[in-house]
Amino acid sequence: QCLLSGSWRSDTGCRMVISVLSKDGSFSGSYLPGPAASNSEILTSPLEGSQQDAGLVPQPTFSFTVRWRLRAQMTAFLGQCYVGTNGEETLHALWLLREAADSPAEDWKATR
Repeated sequence: QCLLSGSWRSDTGCRMVISVLSKDGSFSGSYLPGPAASNSEILTSPLEGSQQDAGLVPQPTFSFTVRWRLRAQMTAFLGQCYVGTNGEETLHALWLLREAADSPAEDWKATR
């Protein structure tokens, strides 16, 4: 069974620590960009999210957002937790980074 609680590391060296999931599947934690991050001022940032009930499916979906400290940005992650044949848990996720735009005319380039 795949549960998000604990410490995770991405292929690019980002680190994520997720607290114990509540009964409703919600969780919080922290996220720290890896060495690939272009700005060394980015600090550990809070994250909030939820996971599908792992009692319903063994490889649940999840989503969470990271509110970056010191920057007018947020990132949303959406993915699924998989358990391999060796019992190892892996996360596969897509993400969107949103920056604050100065005006509606600049909106088109604010999401990556």
